Amino acid sequence: MPASKLDQLCVNTIRTLSMDAVQKANSGHPGMPMGMADVAYVLWTKFLKQNPKNPKWDDRDRFILSAGHGSMLLYSLLYLTGYDLGLDEIKNFRQMGSKTPGHPEYGMTPGVETTTGPLGQGFGTGVGMAMAEKFLSAKFNREGHTIVDHYTYAIVSDGDLMEGISHESASMAGHMGLGKMIYLYDSNRISIEGSTDLTYTEDVKKRFEAYNWHVLEIDGHDHDQIAKAIKESQDETEKPSIVICRTHIGFGSPNKQDSESSHGSPLGEEEIKLTKEAYNWPSDETFHIPEEALEVFRKEVVKGEKAEKEWEKAFSKYEESYSEDADLFKAWTNRKITSELVRNLPVFPEDEKGMASRAASGKVINAIKDVVPNLIGGSADLGGSTKTDIDGYGSYIVDSATGRTIHYGVREHGMGAAVNGMALHGGVVPYGATFFVFTDYMRPAIRLAALMKVPSLFVLTHDSIGLGEDGPTHQPVEHLASLRAMPNTTVIRPGDANETSYAWKAALNNAEGPTLLVLTRQNLPTLPRSENNNAGLVEKGAYIYADSKNSTPDAILIGTGSELHLAVLAQEMLAGKGIDARVVSMPSWELFEKQDEDYRSAVFPESVTNRVAIEAGSTFGWERYVGDEGTVIGINSFGESAPYEELFAHFGITSEAIVEAASE
Repeated sequence: MPASKLDQLCVNTIRTLSMDAVQKANSGHPGMPMGMADVAYVLWTKFLKQNPKNPKWDDRDRFILSAGHGSMLLYSLLYLTGYDLGLDEIKNFRQMGSKTPGHPEYGMTPGVETTTGPLGQGFGTGVGMAMAEKFLSAKFNREGHTIVDHYTYAIVSDGDLMEGISHESASMAGHMGLGKMIYLYDSNRISIEGSTDLTYTEDVKKRFEAYNWHVLEIDGHDHDQIAKAIKESQDETEKPSIVICRTHIGFGSPNKQDSESSHGSPLGEEEIKLTKEAYNWPSDETFHIPEEALEVFRKEVVKGEKAEKEWEKAFSKYEESYSEDADLFKAWTNRKITSELVRNLPVFPEDEKGMASRAASGKVINAIKDVVPNLIGGSADLGGSTKTDIDGYGSYIVDSATGRTIHYGVREHGMGAAVNGMALHGGVVPYGATFFVFTDYMRPAIRLAALMKVPSLFVLTHDSIGLGEDGPTHQPVEHLASLRAMPNTTVIRPGDANETSYAWKAALNNAEGPTLLVLTRQNLPTLPRSENNNAGLVEKGAYIYADSKNSTPDAILIGTGSELHLAVLAQEMLAGKGIDARVVSMPSWELFEKQDEDYRSAVFPESVTNRVAIEAGSTFGWERYVGDEGTVIGINSFGESAPYEELFAHFGITSEAIVEAASE
């Protein structure tokens, strides 16, 4: 059924704002906002639970524009419904310093729930948001008292569904039965190169039915069908839903509708004029907003404030009946990490045989699980190897929605995006684990976490040639250098079990971006500790583990991870040769760079140029700490398949090599 005159006026307001902004910027994607304006209008004004005056309200629905290239659709909706985004920002689309960048960016624009643009990322992130909602509702809701009850909506595109991450994430969501997740698929059959018949002819309906999704097909320009489909999807509580919306890209453009020419370029002044005439719109005006339309959209402010007040009343009643749970809910949603954390960190006794840092990490997880009760996570089918299961609380979904060990399956990319989604949703402290080499599969999700400064936590084991016989396919060589190069990312490679304890503390207290805990497969000696070299200094990124006898050392030996104990042995060997060396443990470049200049200079005196860094990975980047006269012992080739002891000797990563370098 066609929309009413007023509804059509509102929809065309979205379309013309999008067209005009893209044209003024001389850059952007007008076709998708024009095609999905009907669907978005019905969702935002008839179903979406939101409060434009408080975009962070805990029980709001989450909306994701996974097809982030159509950002003007979202910006138009945010402005029209009364978010803190003025018309001047719409007119400043894609310009320096505006709140309307080319693709939606979390933290920059009020109401943007996640950064999107790299296709498929929004799809996967939404799965994590729905997972968090399901976990929290199962944890906190009581009969007659519902305080967590919201949906995760997303608009996804052909491109999103082509990307590999969508397959991983869709499979995961269907298996988990995430019934509060509703995706609206813009099936306009056009991509950049032309008709999707060129590359994409699968039966999407059958594909998602096979994933255990609830699937509907509608005319994406029929408001009654749109509303009915969303309502039916809300009523489906056991499965995620996808609504296949048949739409026309560039809707209403006389010469560019249903053409790739409307996808990624402005329509052009003449075509915009013709399109506005087709809409019965003032053709010579730009950014024209009819008062009747704005009045409809701005009702969302009143509706939103009312909805939040009703929730606050419900929460007050909940608080009266379940005061401890209410306090816990507030602590969780504010990401409050209790001071009890430090007292519960395990302390490992000195031990020459020691343990792998992955094993130490597993002990830390289970030592802190009750003082960080919203810690939830798991691995990409590697729980036994990464040591990341949370004992005693069951498996998420498999046992119950309050299970705390997540089984992601062999889906590293989907896992990374889901961890981001849970972190963005709030209320939980999520982590995901895999072998370090497989960050290759999840790098786009890590990068988005860094771009958004979201505290996603990744536990990455089997960190070097130390994994041994599995060989170069599984031995990360360039990964440390690569991930250290990523802005806003904290990489921590602890040198023994006690450093691993404090690496977890640093990760849990880092709210400014993702933290990567890089851990060994092989055992490491648990090193002796004193007040001066206590493992808590990990949080400074680098510290003097064993100092020289003289105030100014003859050499500085810098070790990370499994190579720290080699530097300690080398110090003893150098002493026998009359060389007085300092050993610096440097688990994290990023944490070290946050320290003041006095501290950094105390660890690395400028006068000491004889420096040797040792790390079982690429030497790239270490020159910043060893200088022009120093030496880096590492690996600048791929590894080999052999027992790890043989590999370290083969590649010259030994105490003897350190001694030789420091003696030159």
